[in-house]
Amino acid sequence: MIYKWFLKHQWKEMKRSSIWQKNLALNILLGFFIFIILLELLMVGLFIDKILEEIKPDDDPIVIFNGIILYYLGIEFFLRFFMQSLPTLNIETYLHLPVKKSSIVHFVAGKSVFMIGNYLSLLVVIPFAFKVIAPYYNISIAWVWLLGFVLLVFTNNFLATYVKRQLVNNSSIVGVLGIGIIALILLDYFHVISLSAFSAFLFGKLIGNPKLIVIPVILVIFTYSLNYFFLRSKLYPDEVVQKKKEKMDSLSNINYLKTLGLTGQLIALDLRMIWRHKRTRSIVYMAPLFLGYGFFFYPNPQYKDTYGFLIFVGIFMTGGMMMNYLNYCFSYESNYFDNILSNYKDFEKYIRSKYLFAIGISTVSFVLTLPYVFFGWQVLLINSMTFLYNLGFLSFVLFYMATFSKKRMEMSKGATFNYQGLGATHWLAMLPAFLLPVIIYAPFGIAGAKIAGLLFIGAVGLVGLLFHKSMLNIVLKQFYKRKYVMAEGFRE
Repeated sequence: MIYKWFLKHQWKEMKRSSIWQKNLALNILLGFFIFIILLELLMVGLFIDKILEEIKPDDDPIVIFNGIILYYLGIEFFLRFFMQSLPTLNIETYLHLPVKKSSIVHFVAGKSVFMIGNYLSLLVVIPFAFKVIAPYYNISIAWVWLLGFVLLVFTNNFLATYVKRQLVNNSSIVGVLGIGIIALILLDYFHVISLSAFSAFLFGKLIGNPKLIVIPVILVIFTYSLNYFFLRSKLYPDEVVQKKKEKMDSLSNINYLKTLGLTGQLIALDLRMIWRHKRTRSIVYMAPLFLGYGFFFYPNPQYKDTYGFLIFVGIFMTGGMMMNYLNYCFSYESNYFDNILSNYKDFEKYIRSKYLFAIGISTVSFVLTLPYVFFGWQVLLINSMTFLYNLGFLSFVLFYMATFSKKRMEMSKGATFNYQGLGATHWLAMLPAFLLPVIIYAPFGIAGAKIAGLLFIGAVGLVGLLFHKSMLNIVLKQFYKRKYVMAEGFRE
């Protein structure tokens, strides 16, 4: 009975939300596109047997489909991690009422079951189960196989939810899991193991021995229990706020930053701002995607000699996180930008702190890309030269363009498909990021002097670093011209 009231309250909260009212037309349009996607998935499901026969006519379609299930679950996990919002409930409004604490926790832990992502795949797997598996075996085997797949989807859902919740409290768990997933991808890529064969083996065993359905049942109960007991331990807001405050304050205790004086204090504030807010924190979570971009291209012989394209990859990996920070470095502070203008006296150190923080982000990204030298010394050269370009040229261009930002940004929302605060200047800033180094390299590439072209790109960055004080002064003067325009825009 209590769950009915929880659902009622959640529905009313959503309907009364200002976001729902303002974006009603957008929600209707989004619903139409979702309907189109559902129809397309249903068509794939209805003709999945014929599709598999055309792809591999000599292989068993059941073995083929079973072989891709683990890949699907892996991709789905990443999509859930970066795109699926965490189920929440305003528990303060219920704690003083005669409501069982376990009921509150069960509702929050199980709320993600209702998310549409859990059911999209059913449009494909249900037709496959009854069109392909049932005729070849029998209807009961098809039901067992389908149930096993559904249980693994919900296991994926609860696992992704648990991992996202652990990011703030115990990021080491997330790190270990991430390293494990990357290791599996690399082992599969280099044919040390075969995830496809392992997936086909597992689901083949499930078809051959339906009693193994107990394993997916245990997995879904286990992952649900992880969420339940974690939420139960964080039920009282005072404890959570206190622990979160202690964690945030620990960021300001970095000894090196203390040696930098006011500049170090401002960098520490930026660190706390990034880790405290959902919008900035979600960008940090995407760092592995930026750094792992090279795995798609560097090992591929097709791109081995296409230095022009690999320059783009190097820029993205060594400067992607820096670009994101500098593009929004003032918009991130839009909620309290007036306070900055009123209380900060030394804007030179304010600007300098943001520049040092940006190049620090790029430097860490570059260091993490050093293992790519495994794919050849040319890869290390490309990453090194694009890193210098990012530090000495691109950072100043992005910093200068950021002074034209005047759109307020809501930091409590995630970054996925969120274009709030993004203006035309941010798109224009991408031109020097990706096109200019390729244009610089083009004449050298045509002349066959590829290495000289890469060195010239690095030289552009080195010149910028040598004159970084002059470049920062230009940014500072532009900031003084634009600060009141920016403040007026941030108030809207």
